[in-house]
Amino acid sequence: MKRFFILFCLILCNIFAFAQQPSNVEMADTMRSSGKIYVVIGVICIVFIGLAIYLFTIDRRLKKIEKGN
Repeated sequence: MKRFFILFCLILCNIFAFAQQPSNVEMADTMRSSGKIYVVIGVICIVFIGLAIYLFTIDRRLKKIEKGN
């Protein structure tokens, strides 16, 4: 019964994924043609890298505080 439910959910997810019709997004085409999409991707990457560094430094500080007690 559990396997049937999991299989049913997987099939249902697959149907929903194919339900969307491909469409042309004018904004993406415009940004890609002018080269601005690379700037957007670069800024997003920088933000994520900064966030990851910030989280790792907080983790390191918390480990140091936990060892002190």
